[in-house]
Amino acid sequence: FLWRAAGSPEPKTLSSFADVPADAYYAKAVAWAVENGITKGVSGTLFAPDATCTRAQIVTFLWRAAGSPEPKAMSSFADVSTDAYYAKAVAWAVENGITTGTGDGKFSPDATCTRAQSVTFLFRAIGKLVDSKAEFSDVLTDSYYANAVAWAVENGVTNGIGDGLFGPDNSCTRAQIVTFLFRAY
Repeated sequence: FLWRAAGSPEPKTLSSFADVPADAYYAKAVAWAVENGITKGVSGTLFAPDATCTRAQIVTFLWRAAGSPEPKAMSSFADVSTDAYYAKAVAWAVENGITTGTGDGKFSPDATCTRAQSVTFLFRAIGKLVDSKAEFSDVLTDSYYANAVAWAVENGVTNGIGDGLFGPDNSCTRAQIVTFLFRAY
């Protein structure tokens, strides 16, 4: 599939969300995501930057960044209703090898997306293998996300959480995922 570059990397204006300070590391990313139709926030005045990002939200953000392409068929996950806001995004993500679900015929849309899952989804959507390895003490070279983390670091998407750690099992927040998307451009 072709990845659509969503608008210019610099947003035209900063967001007006009460919970997104202009000097926050994620302020430009939130404004960019809203400007490009990737997310609207949780209300007209709140973005909820520290709220955890669900698996449904992240695939929806990726799908919208790709231009909301129509999937060839809907997925058959038992926990993804065809009328859910994320149904087409999940089907698109499966078609494009971004996810295979969580096993037992489920996608787990309401489960919190981890940092490892987030960079893996992003890597599978737009990344290319890199020659380098991630230098984090908590990223094993044979883990499913090792290549994704290496790609994310090499491309300036993330530098980890400090102290030589990536935090693969940490919850990914809404601020982090829109920042990952923004930096990927």
